[in-house]
Amino acid sequence: MDLKYWDTYIRQRRFYKDIREMTIADTDRERVSANFFAIGGHQGWYYGDWLWQLRGWMDQLAGGPGLKRGRVHPTALQAGDHVDVWRVLEANKASDILLLKAEMKMPGEAWLHFQLKDNKIVQTAIYVPGSVFGDIYWASVWPFHGFIFPGMLRGIVAHNG
Repeated sequence: MDLKYWDTYIRQRRFYKDIREMTIADTDRERVSANFFAIGGHQGWYYGDWLWQLRGWMDQLAGGPGLKRGRVHPTALQAGDHVDVWRVLEANKASDILLLKAEMKMPGEAWLHFQLKDNKIVQTAIYVPGSVFGDIYWASVWPFHGFIFPGMLRGIVAHNG
């Protein structure tokens, strides 16, 4: 799915969006890009790994893939690869864009998008609820985004792997 199609698909539906961004130095751009392309698997999620593990365990209990899939390759990604409970829809290193779609069990659809724009890393989580249960799900996980996503961004920027 290319990004223009994804953007159109989302805009035609009711959705929730959580955008986080952090300024980076020009000299850090290549390292930060490499870090978000290495997310998941043995590398982990740069922050709150125990919460990601808990979510993965809950997903397995519900019949989803959980975190047991890991990654196909530790640093390279391409469309179709899996990263724990996510599927890679777009992995464009030249444009510094990574788009992941959640394959975990939930009452809706979710995406996680990373992009370097100018001197910022931008992380966007989008959730399209499938029903009122989807709205309740979003309300229950949204407070966790308040510390997980900023922590994840700080970890991606600070990691010198």
